[in-house]
Amino acid sequence: MESKVVKAYGTASAEADLKQMNINRRSVTPKDVEIDIHYCGVCHSDLHFARNDWGMTQYPVVPGHEIVGTVTKIGSGVSKYKVGDLVAVGCLVDSCRTCDNCKDDLEQYCPQWVGTYGGYDKHLDSPTHGGYSETIVVDEEFVLRVPKNLDQAGIAPVLCAGITTWSPLKHWKVGKNSKVAVVGLGGLGHMAIKLADALGAHVTLFSRSPNKVKDGLALGADQVIISTDEEQMASVMGHFDVIIDTVPYAHDLNPYIGTLATNGTLVVVGYLGPLDPMLVTVPMIMGRRSVAGSLIGGIAETQELLDFCGKHNITSDIEIIKIQDINKAYERMLKSDVQYRFVIDMKSLKA
Repeated sequence: MESKVVKAYGTASAEADLKQMNINRRSVTPKDVEIDIHYCGVCHSDLHFARNDWGMTQYPVVPGHEIVGTVTKIGSGVSKYKVGDLVAVGCLVDSCRTCDNCKDDLEQYCPQWVGTYGGYDKHLDSPTHGGYSETIVVDEEFVLRVPKNLDQAGIAPVLCAGITTWSPLKHWKVGKNSKVAVVGLGGLGHMAIKLADALGAHVTLFSRSPNKVKDGLALGADQVIISTDEEQMASVMGHFDVIIDTVPYAHDLNPYIGTLATNGTLVVVGYLGPLDPMLVTVPMIMGRRSVAGSLIGGIAETQELLDFCGKHNITSDIEIIKIQDINKAYERMLKSDVQYRFVIDMKSLKA
């Protein structure tokens, strides 16, 4: 298939820094949309994948799955978009479209879903590459429309951090009078607070750091509980309908389970891997409490989120960087030194 060479930033090994490289983008097929990338958010998953922390990276890899840009070309069969439209691409660029999950708008759980990077481009017979690049070509069914009233850079992290927290909030039917807690105040956590608050829930932030109290309240939390304070933890035992746990590393879930109400659910969205320490089942059994996991959302649910953000003027709190500073950004992410999400201004790659 015909393709063209574009500039990107990626890495050829787990040990190497990201640097400028050339990659191939396919020519538009009849159902494809070509997008000039304006902004791309920086996700913890980008860092983990670049460094092969999950043991499945194929190199070279170009990360980035929080993409906002403008349509520059469309295929002959495209009906949803036109040249000049402001659009977005999240974590998915394809799926089988025939399985039960795809039919139920749950493409994120399709056994053959294709990631924006690290997936398989059937047209080029090569791995997919993400948004740390000049352009991207995506099937129109996996392209999303961005409300024009939203800041382009601020909406980029909604494509991952936003939908990762929105999907469990919707699945567990959070709304007015729901009691929701969020564990961790980072890229995912700050979006969870904003979205739960906009849904009408009473929102609590769990944090280990007293210096997060002011920020949590400013983002929309009704209260902040310091999780290392036994008295504060005791005050919310049996309280929450849903807890969204956004912490991206192994940590003890047990202290939070007892704070769930009967039939409550703690949803893990930030960490992939074995739990340490193990779960103690007593409070789960005694209160019919659950520990669950959740991925991103499907395309329809992600569009629903973008429309909701447009209605409520919700964007991520960000720090804009140049692509040339991505390696420094990764090091800062490891130190939690960002409030709350880096976003790359892709003009820096095109200069």
